Amino acid sequence: MKACIDIGGTKVAVSLNTGAGLELIARRAEPTAKTGSNDALALQVIRMVDEACAEAHVDASTVQRAGVSSAGPFVLRERLVELAAPNICGGLAGPERGLPNDWMTATLEAPLRRRFREVRVENDCVAALEAERRWGALQGVDNCAYVTWSTGVGMGFCVDGRVLRGKNGNAGHGGHMFVSDNDDALCGCGNVGDVEALVAGNAVARRFGADAATLLQRARSGDAAAMTTVDELCRVMGRALYNVTVTLDLQRISLGGSVFAHNKDYLLPRLQEQVSSRFPALTAGCELAPAGLAERVGDYAALALLG
Repeated sequence: MKACIDIGGTKVAVSLNTGAGLELIARRAEPTAKTGSNDALALQVIRMVDEACAEAHVDASTVQRAGVSSAGPFVLRERLVELAAPNICGGLAGPERGLPNDWMTATLEAPLRRRFREVRVENDCVAALEAERRWGALQGVDNCAYVTWSTGVGMGFCVDGRVLRGKNGNAGHGGHMFVSDNDDALCGCGNVGDVEALVAGNAVARRFGADAATLLQRARSGDAAAMTTVDELCRVMGRALYNVTVTLDLQRISLGGSVFAHNKDYLLPRLQEQVSSRFPALTAGCELAPAGLAERVGDYAALALLG
């Protein structure tokens, strides 16, 4: 029995896998813990796994393998992962972002290793990339990326069949690429004018007075102002996708996340145009595709980490 753990800036989801196939049982989700001491998130995860075991009538002590797909970035302390995630740790950008804590990091791997015998923690987009390569839209593709457009913006990359991780497991944090000097776009990391600050789900509500779902609903219904705003969001996001395409010579990009997934038919052609309309010598043949695992990509991402 394996524990599959998906940690995002908005919610934490936990489920169990028996080790036979892709079936996930006893799934539960809660808002991400952001108050109390900086081990609150790890304690929340452990509690949720134990509750899932109780629901499935499984002795919790027998669940000793945990795959953790988590929002980053990561900081390594004594070689164990702590989270320096802008949408979780309020100390990074300060009180202006309004998060209810002053954490610079959230401890994660150390508490989990006291509970589980085997723990593998990866950036959520790296984990989703592995899941999409095994079971989703990136099967058989050696030069590819998984990109989430959700509460934040994240990326996972594979080049020449090798997943890129970097020195601290932080390769792919393309949401923190600078693309603008827009002074109303403060990211949770403290940057002003990076991709995440301009287009992420939490940024849309701050900048435009309506959450992403509402804004996109208005655009789809023909509201001219909303359509203009969404086109600008797609211009920024599309340029980010173009940048990674020409940097890494990608064949396919799989897209997921709450902002994209619920409006993929509206957003996908606009994003593809931003990539394909520039420098065809570098962009021709790069296809954007919805995540093959759809809204379950986070659950299967954690499972993919456990082999």
